Amino acid sequence: MEPGNDTQISEFHLLGLSEDPELQPLIFGVFLSMYLITVVGNLLIILAVSSDSHLHTPMYFFLANLSFVDICFTSTTVPKILWNTQTQSKVITYDGCITQIFFFLLFAGLDDFLLAVMAYDLFVAICHPLHYMVIMNPTYCVLLVLVSWVMSTLNSLLQSLMVLQLSFCREVQISHFFCEINQMIQLACSDTFFNNMVIYFAAVLLSGGPLAGVLYSYSKIVSSVCGISSAQGKYKAFSTCASHLSVVSLFYCTSLGVYFSSAAPQSSHASAVASVMYTVVTPMLNPFIYSLRNRDIKRALMRFSRMATNMEKID
Repeated sequence: MEPGNDTQISEFHLLGLSEDPELQPLIFGVFLSMYLITVVGNLLIILAVSSDSHLHTPMYFFLANLSFVDICFTSTTVPKILWNTQTQSKVITYDGCITQIFFFLLFAGLDDFLLAVMAYDLFVAICHPLHYMVIMNPTYCVLLVLVSWVMSTLNSLLQSLMVLQLSFCREVQISHFFCEINQMIQLACSDTFFNNMVIYFAAVLLSGGPLAGVLYSYSKIVSSVCGISSAQGKYKAFSTCASHLSVVSLFYCTSLGVYFSSAAPQSSHASAVASVMYTVVTPMLNPFIYSLRNRDIKRALMRFSRMATNMEKID
């Protein structure tokens, strides 16, 4: 294939998870179900936190932000999958592809940062309980979220602009269900050295950094909990971390699964299937993990449900 100018490329073709026509209705139904569960579940978490004054604490402030980011993260890819499956089209425009890359990197990075911020919040709550409200004051909490947004936005903007500088071949097929940046770079006809360097640097700094923060926080938490004499105190401390630790494990295990599957030869399809786990399944499971293991969220959801029922009766 001859190299072409990036201005001549008007669209790409997403090959998706399967080209079998008989599987398309099943794929559509599964993704639609998971997307609706994700949006409704995370939206309920946001409404529960915002409507219950007892949940106006740093931990639930970060949880509400994580739920919002998860809705946006899933909305970056799933609606396009549903549209392409329903219309039996594989086309995504060049501008649409670059836009999808930007928002995918933005919300993936935010997920990473927010999980690290929530680990830090747990570290302060368990290791420095007497100074918790002083350290985790509202201004500082907002600042942590704001810094997460700024860092993630700068990273996604830089990488999206660098993809814009690439030239692509005239016929471009992406062996994925969304415009995954590594696949885009592999399909480029121009030199991709700097793009690869930025991706590796971002992976080390913006993924390894938050992961190191999570591991450090939990090492301190474990050390602090081991110093608690009563079994009840240890159980209470560990139960406080259980939901967050489950979400962190799910997020990083699925992300590493995608990384190792993409590193294997002839792995485009395997990488696409593995990507479903952290792009769709993980955001879908987060509300269940937090609501099933958290009495405060359960009570808030019950209050919200009763309030909604009473309002319907009044109407």
